[in-house]
Amino acid sequence: MKINKNFFIENFKTIFYALIIALLIRSIIIQPFYIPSSSMEPNLLIGDRLFVSKYSYGYSKHSFPFSPPIFKDRILSKVPKRGDVIVFKTPTDNRTDYIKRLIGLPGDKIKFIDGDLHINDNQVLKTRISTVDTIFCGKNTIPVNTFEEKLPNGKKYNSVYRKTYTFQNSDEFIVPPKHYFFLGDNRDCSKDSRFLSSVGYVHENNLIGKAQFIFFSSDYRFGSVFKFWRWSDNLRINRFFKKIN
Repeated sequence: MKINKNFFIENFKTIFYALIIALLIRSIIIQPFYIPSSSMEPNLLIGDRLFVSKYSYGYSKHSFPFSPPIFKDRILSKVPKRGDVIVFKTPTDNRTDYIKRLIGLPGDKIKFIDGDLHINDNQVLKTRISTVDTIFCGKNTIPVNTFEEKLPNGKKYNSVYRKTYTFQNSDEFIVPPKHYFFLGDNRDCSKDSRFLSSVGYVHENNLIGKAQFIFFSSDYRFGSVFKFWRWSDNLRINRFFKKIN
């Protein structure tokens, strides 16, 4: 049997071009991410899979796989809005992906007083909407109060606090130039900018993109999605294609 070399060459080219196109789409347009922790409950759940737009804030080296040093700073840079849900590389290792809500802009003063969030000496409006909710914190479920918070720019979203308010008061955080301050919506179960040794202030070059919508969601407690006989328990169909607020 005669081997057609052109057949292998053409197929190799097709696969190669497909990989290049996929890499460009992932680096420049949109990238999927998986939610592995409960720090953004109730808005993002463990098992949510979402798309993040890479073009929202421009591009840095972290826009590309393995963060190659092709840019010193951001190009086509756009300023994010307070309240955006953003994926970024943690400043401690410039490698780990985190997703949190943008709370503080450069120059802002952030402080917690008696469990209430203050931005630039003004208390963020917080309206209680439920006292009977439970959410995850690691593998544990905890009772929480659910609030609707309204940021100074009018952005509204839900946040949850333990009924005992484990994080009640803080020193004042002053956001440095070209940096941002992030919080998890699950306020008492989130490693975020409040913890300067592990996350702290995030440089603008570490921003990856804006979380846009959930395209798939499954509850890991009911096993693999390949167990189709458990799809009624496993799949969260009501979260498919849900826009992220």
